[in-house]
Amino acid sequence: MNTLFSPLKIGNTEFKNRIAVSPMCQYSAINGMPADWHLVHLGSRAVGGAALIIQEATAVSPEGRISPDDSGIWNDEQAEAYKKITSFIKSQNCVPGIQIAHAGRKASTYSPWKGSGEVKPDNGGWLTFAPTAEVFASNYPMPKEMDKNDIGKAVNDFRNAAVRAAEAGYQVIELHFAHGYLAHQFLSPLSNKRNDEYGGRFENRIRFSLEIVRAIRSKIPDGYPLFARISSTDWVEGGWTIDDSVKLSKIFKEEGINLIDCSSGGNVMNAKIPAGSGYQIPFSQKIKKEAGILTAGIGFITSPRQADQIIRNEEADLVLLAREMLRNPYWAITAAKALGVDIEIPKQYLRAK
Repeated sequence: MNTLFSPLKIGNTEFKNRIAVSPMCQYSAINGMPADWHLVHLGSRAVGGAALIIQEATAVSPEGRISPDDSGIWNDEQAEAYKKITSFIKSQNCVPGIQIAHAGRKASTYSPWKGSGEVKPDNGGWLTFAPTAEVFASNYPMPKEMDKNDIGKAVNDFRNAAVRAAEAGYQVIELHFAHGYLAHQFLSPLSNKRNDEYGGRFENRIRFSLEIVRAIRSKIPDGYPLFARISSTDWVEGGWTIDDSVKLSKIFKEEGINLIDCSSGGNVMNAKIPAGSGYQIPFSQKIKKEAGILTAGIGFITSPRQADQIIRNEEADLVLLAREMLRNPYWAITAAKALGVDIEIPKQYLRAK
């Protein structure tokens, strides 16, 4: 029986347990470049015993950033800077992963502690892009409706970012197709009002995401793990649904996606989301069972026994922790103790064992 501390192999990569650190924006980069904060933040969680660290949403282009303070991987200088981080994570017997992203109409906004809504161009903001020229919220920027050249550029930006990520030492790439960002904007009929081959019926709305997956798979080895984070539902009538997600996940599996990271929401302001302990786990369970693909469960997972039961009950293959990892970078070590599992910890910390 699989347990929280059983190994998992995906492609050519083995994970020592089923615990992963979810990508969490730090809003601490300068011109897309990582700072010492990123090394310490990500490195401490690798020391803490997780099997996989997924770096925050990292923009594939300057216009793809959520805020001016976002990390980026649109040039070689940025990719080179990440090598120090990936090297340290690997030294802790942990797998470094990266989430690559484009914020679409939710770009050019303030970091949470600096304000809210649009950063105007005269204050360092920029033109945003979306499948349809509609704002996310009244205080967000009006995006440009993407033409074919814009779409082609975005696909190429994802492909080039993936190549740089692999060269920088990341061993997992996660595509951010969730939370109301660009790919999700194309997927959902609530934000995609196009009447060309990228809009309308399901097969057209998934085209942009499929082009990204195919472009990246053509440049990375078959055994290289490629994840996709999706919003399993919009939580709004007439929007993207869990049944859509199952259907998409089946197609993604055929196209070379190895695991679906099952989140939800983010595309509609004021959607009624029943957030609570493990509230998204039914999505990872359903997609795993019906699409026949590996899944990651996420959403207010806090206790070791809760996480262990998710794996034991085959509700997901990985558990991703976010807020709990902010509170306790060494959650995996404390979870092992709580579950009576003996794991290896850094030799520098043996006196505390």
